[in-house]
Amino acid sequence: MQIGLVTDGLADMKLETLLPTVASFGITMVEFGCGNWSPAPHLDLDGLLASQAARADFLARLSAHGLSVSALNCSGNPLLPGPAGEAHRTVTSKTIALAGLLGVRRVVLMSGCPGGPNDANANWITTAWPPEAARVLDAQWSEQVIPYWRGLVAEATAHRVDRLCLELHGQQQVYNVRTLFRLREAVGPVVGANLDPSHLFWMGADPLAAVPVLGEAIYHVHAKDTRIDTAIAAVHGLIDTTPMAQLGQRAWTYVTLGRGHDVSWWRAFTDALRTAGYDDVLSIEHEDVALPPLRGVAESIGLLREALHMAA
Repeated sequence: MQIGLVTDGLADMKLETLLPTVASFGITMVEFGCGNWSPAPHLDLDGLLASQAARADFLARLSAHGLSVSALNCSGNPLLPGPAGEAHRTVTSKTIALAGLLGVRRVVLMSGCPGGPNDANANWITTAWPPEAARVLDAQWSEQVIPYWRGLVAEATAHRVDRLCLELHGQQQVYNVRTLFRLREAVGPVVGANLDPSHLFWMGADPLAAVPVLGEAIYHVHAKDTRIDTAIAAVHGLIDTTPMAQLGQRAWTYVTLGRGHDVSWWRAFTDALRTAGYDDVLSIEHEDVALPPLRGVAESIGLLREALHMAA
C-alpha cells in the first residue's frame, strides 16, 4: 500500500511549498480538493480546465517531486435545493471533466442529501418512523438521488473516469454500507466507496466488519481517526451537534491517527483491506483541530508506516 495525503490538511501552504514538503515525508500520492466544501487551496479548477499548458505544467510539477494524483475531491451536496445545490453540481461536473483531462481515474465525493417536498434545506432521514419519514425517504431516492447519479455516472464514463468514490458520511443519502449498495445497484459499478473509518466510528459501525462486506466496492481509502469520549457518549449518545471546537464537551472528535485507535487497530484495518482485495493508497485526511497540521500529518505517517510494516 502507498501512503497518500489529502492536501487540504496543509491548506495554509502554497503549492510550491506543499510539494517538496509532502515529498520529504516520503509520500507518493496526493489528493486535491477542487471546490464545494474544499477551499481548493492548491488547484485552480477553471484554469486547469481551460488550458492544456496549465495541466501539463501542473503534472510536471508533481512528477518533479515523485508525486502522482490518487484522486480529485469535490465533496459537497449536489442535491441541496436551490442555487447552492446548482453550484455544487457545477463544481462536481467540472471536477469529473478535469479528472478525465489529467488521466485521473478516481473522483472522491459525497452522494448529496436532498430536501423533502417543499424543503429549502437538506433533509437527512435517519428513522423509519413516523410514516412521513419513510414517504420522504422514498421520494428522495426515486425522484432525486437515483436520477442525478445515473446522469453523473454517464458524465464520468464520457470523461473516462471509471470510479466515483463516495464517502460514507452523515447528512448524506449514502452514509453506510447498505445505502452505498442501494445506489450502486441502481446506477452501476462506476460508483464505489471512499472508505473513511472515522465516520463509521461516530455512526456506531465497525470498519473492520464493513471492509469484507464492501469488498471490491472499495475504490479509495481515507486514513482518518475518531476518538470516542465514552463517558459523554454513555450519557448523550453519538448524535452530537456540539460545535467541533468544543473538544471537551463532544461525544466524539476527529483526531490524528493513533489518538483514537492505536497501531494494532490500524494494522488490523490494513490487513482487512488487503484481504478484501484493496492494496492501494491510504490518503491521510488531517482534521485534528487540536494539533498543528504538520505535526499531525507526520504522526499519522509514522503510525501508518508502523502498521504497514507490522502487516507486511
